[in-house]
Amino acid sequence: MRFDVFSLFPEVFNPYLNASILKRAQDLKALEVHTHNIRDWTTDKHHTTDDTPYGGGGGMVMKPEPVFAAVEGVLGSPPSCPVILLSPQGRTFSQKIAFELAEHPHLALLCGRYESVDERIRHHLATDAISIGDYVLTGGELPALVIIDAVTRLLPGVLGDPDAPLDDSHATGLLEYPHYTRPPEFRGWGIPDVLLSGNHAEIARWRRQESLRRTLLHRPDLLSQAALTQEDLAFLATLGYQP
Repeated sequence: MRFDVFSLFPEVFNPYLNASILKRAQDLKALEVHTHNIRDWTTDKHHTTDDTPYGGGGGMVMKPEPVFAAVEGVLGSPPSCPVILLSPQGRTFSQKIAFELAEHPHLALLCGRYESVDERIRHHLATDAISIGDYVLTGGELPALVIIDAVTRLLPGVLGDPDAPLDDSHATGLLEYPHYTRPPEFRGWGIPDVLLSGNHAEIARWRRQESLRRTLLHRPDLLSQAALTQEDLAFLATLGYQP
């Protein structure tokens, strides 16, 4: 899968891209990330990429000319792949959207800065807009890395266990069950006996119930949209949950 990232600060990407799972994905040729400095497509000696907003008000707005020139210079006109604007006004990123994006062989991520981008970028260049949460960041670089990371985990062969992405929190609409590893006792704290039983059916049942319990405790809002079985509902009822 290929990502083309358009940013005013492309240098912030390399440290994260060159570590851990993302580096492994690139070594496996499952992932390509190409960063592009929007300033390289400016035409004035000061490499201006922003200006004051029409109508007054604080902050600066990213100009349309260098952004269109950068994206179309790399991807053609019209762009050859979806162009996602990272914006607090976009649809909220989720694991479901990560699965959706992972179906594409090529995506472009456009990182906003300053007060906003010129609205013509949003309407006539971007094909989608995504936010990673209800808060405001300095720019779209961190959201771009979040999307690259979440999507890359879903690519075939990237994780050692092919079923691992399906067990992650939110992959099934629920929070993930608790994990334990060696030693079996630490500072007097043990681990659930079922995990030492070798009974895989009972372990699976325990994990499902703990996932349900944790979701009810921390994110009960997720339960209304999760695919729950009758057994799930019966267990949740013992915890006081009422759909």
